[in-house]
Amino acid sequence: MEKLRYERPVIKKLETGMPNKFGLRTEYYPKTQIDGVSIKELIKEHGSPLFVISENTIRSTYQQAKRAFTTRYPKVQFAWSYKTNYLNAVCNVYHQEGSWAEVVSGFEYDKAIANGVNGKKIIFNGPDKSRNDLTKAIKNDSILHIDHLDELYTIIELADELNKKPRVAIRVNMDTGIYPMWDRFGFNYENGQAWDALNKIMRSGKMDLVGLHTHIGTFMLSPNAYSIATSKLVDLALGLQQKYNHEIHYLDLGGGFCSRNTLKGAYLPGDDTNPTFDDYAEAITTVLINSSFPQEKMPTLILETGRALIDDAGYLITSVIANKRLSGGKRATIIDAGVNIMFTSFWYEHKITPAQNFTHYSEDTVLYGPLCMNIDVIRESISLPLLNKGDQMVIHSVGAYNMTQWMQFITLRPKIVLIDMDERVHVIRDKETIEDIENQESTPDYLKKFNL
Repeated sequence: MEKLRYERPVIKKLETGMPNKFGLRTEYYPKTQIDGVSIKELIKEHGSPLFVISENTIRSTYQQAKRAFTTRYPKVQFAWSYKTNYLNAVCNVYHQEGSWAEVVSGFEYDKAIANGVNGKKIIFNGPDKSRNDLTKAIKNDSILHIDHLDELYTIIELADELNKKPRVAIRVNMDTGIYPMWDRFGFNYENGQAWDALNKIMRSGKMDLVGLHTHIGTFMLSPNAYSIATSKLVDLALGLQQKYNHEIHYLDLGGGFCSRNTLKGAYLPGDDTNPTFDDYAEAITTVLINSSFPQEKMPTLILETGRALIDDAGYLITSVIANKRLSGGKRATIIDAGVNIMFTSFWYEHKITPAQNFTHYSEDTVLYGPLCMNIDVIRESISLPLLNKGDQMVIHSVGAYNMTQWMQFITLRPKIVLIDMDERVHVIRDKETIEDIENQESTPDYLKKFNL
């Protein structure tokens, strides 16, 4: 039997109620498994660091979001945001649940088509749609969300060339009381740009205007902003009905719903303060239900939710490389996962849990990644027990953006596994190798020889 490690006696003050200047009390429970699969076994089989995605969490979160909206409004359609996480296995889980595809580039559009999504159920957003991208989307009967006038004019030209009437909507930006306002994308509601674009579409007779779209921001903590956005889209839709006797088939409120992560600088944890799907659903659907649309012509509500659906389904398992003391005496722990694969460390105070039993003694710690860069900080200050070299920890809620915004920098990108509904582990993206990098390179012959 292994001899127990000595622990010095510790008197700990129990923290209750509101946080003081030192923050909230820390949860002291190890995370030893994910969906019934042992963390240690995952590391033994697949290495460290390792991204893990829970299919069970994806499906249950999606069903929770769908229930929140469909119980309040009769016509709801989700469209999975590919940019949030475009791993094919992840996208196809959402498609199995009934979600369409929402893409913002030709690359993502091609992924959706290759995944088997019907072209009619792909929404193509974004400012950078090439002529080739637009041609492909028009031929596939996809929905184009027009971002600017240059795109609008190109679509008119292509409509003549292809002898087709493309299905289009416009993206509308607006003042919802949230600042800075996202007015980079689409046409402004307040200064008349939106109506100018709508009039051009209707007068041209070349396009089928099927919807209106807005995406007001990201990690939106105010559901009321969505009430304002919905009311302004409703105003445009009813105006089109009155001016042109033209029916809008859907209103697309975009994404931006926050996950349960805690933003940097937040006083209280996101678990306690961030809005829920029910909060967003109530804000949006109340405006629609109370609008002047005839009962038989209520528009479909489309939602491009990404982060709020996938964040909690993603975990990053990482191992301790070393411990050290900084010059001021503060404890520092270095782990094998850096900001190159954990981009959201710049935004969030991610929950981090040891993956094995630990001592009762804890200490304020800086958590560094392995990169030879001073910015490689996973957590600037976190109360952690003493962890030894080779111990593991789990970083929670990393499913959104980390696996699309990650980069090969100093270290190679790790493997990603999916745990299915039956607790089976599937590799859905293999770890990167040096061959993957060098296969893209080419060295001129004159640079292949040198003497040192």
